[in-house]
Amino acid sequence: MRAVQYDRFGPPEVLGVREVPTPDPGPREVLVEVHGVALNAGESPFRVGRMRRISRTSFPRGVGSDFAGRVTAVGAEVQEWRAGDAVWGLMPHFTFGAMADYVAVPEQRLARAPENLSLLEAAALPVSGTTAVTALTDKAHLVAGERLLVRGAAGGVGSTVVQLGKALGAEVTALAGASNLDWVRELGADTALDYRTTRPEDLGRFDVIVDLVGTEIGAYQSRLDRRGRMVALSFDPDRIVGSMLGMVLRAAVRPRRIKLFSNNPSSGRLAELTSIVERGDIRPVIDTVLPMADVVKAHRDLEAGGVRGKYVIDMGRS
Repeated sequence: MRAVQYDRFGPPEVLGVREVPTPDPGPREVLVEVHGVALNAGESPFRVGRMRRISRTSFPRGVGSDFAGRVTAVGAEVQEWRAGDAVWGLMPHFTFGAMADYVAVPEQRLARAPENLSLLEAAALPVSGTTAVTALTDKAHLVAGERLLVRGAAGGVGSTVVQLGKALGAEVTALAGASNLDWVRELGADTALDYRTTRPEDLGRFDVIVDLVGTEIGAYQSRLDRRGRMVALSFDPDRIVGSMLGMVLRAAVRPRRIKLFSNNPSSGRLAELTSIVERGDIRPVIDTVLPMADVVKAHRDLEAGGVRGKYVIDMGRS
C-alpha cells in the first residue's frame, strides 16, 4: 500500500509517498481503508524536529492524525465493527500515520461517520471537531449568552469553534485576516475583526477566549471578565518549548482562568461529534482537496497561512 512518510526532520520537501506493507489488525484493532485525511498545522513542529524531546518515534515516520473510510477487517476481539462500516477516527495520541491507503487503529479510536457527509468531507472534522467540543464544553463550560472570542477563527479548529460557539448560544467575536471576515460571519460570528489592525486593548471583555495563535497570551488574558476562562490551544511557533512551559505555569497559577489540554478524544466523544454534525451544528469547512501525490504542496501551502478551514487529501485520487 501507499503511505506518506519522512526519514529526517525538515521542511515539507522531506515528505514522500512510499510503498509499505499493509498492516494486519491486532486483536482489538480495526483495519480501515482510508478515503480522506485532513492536514493539521499542529503536526509541523513534529516534522521539523521541534518536538523531538517529546516524540521519540524512530524513522521513518508517518503523517496524518484524522481520517474517514470504511472498515475492511477487524481483530478477533472486536465486536462493534463489521467490514463495510463507514467510520471516522483518529490515530492513537501523539501517533501519526493516517495518510496511508490502510490504517490499523484501536477500536476505541473510531466512531460511526455522519450520514449527512461524504467520507471525504468527514475526514476534515475528527481532530478539529473533538477539539472544539472539548474546549467549549469540558474546559470552558460555555453557556448561552456568554461572550466568546476566537483567535485564529479562519483555521481548521477556529472555524469549527465559531460554529459550535454560535450553536451553543454564545455571542461570538472572531479574529481573522481581512479577506476572511465576511466568510467567518457566514459561519456564525456576530462580529469579525481583522487581527492585523485590532489590538487586545481595542476589544471589550469576554467570558471565554479560545486562543489558536499562541502569542500575546498575557494581553488577551487581560480581556477576560472577572469569571472569564481562556482555553489555550496553540503555542508560539518561534519558541514553542518556552511557550509551552510558560502556558503550563500560567495554568498552574490560575487554573480557573487558563485551561490547557492535549486533545485525546474517547470513542464517546467521537460519537458525540457524529450527533452534533448530523443535527447541523457543525459542518466541515474544506479549503482545498488534493491527491496524495501533492502532499508536499499541501503542507507548504498550509504553513504559508491564509487557509480557510482544512486541506484534505483524497486518497482515491492519484
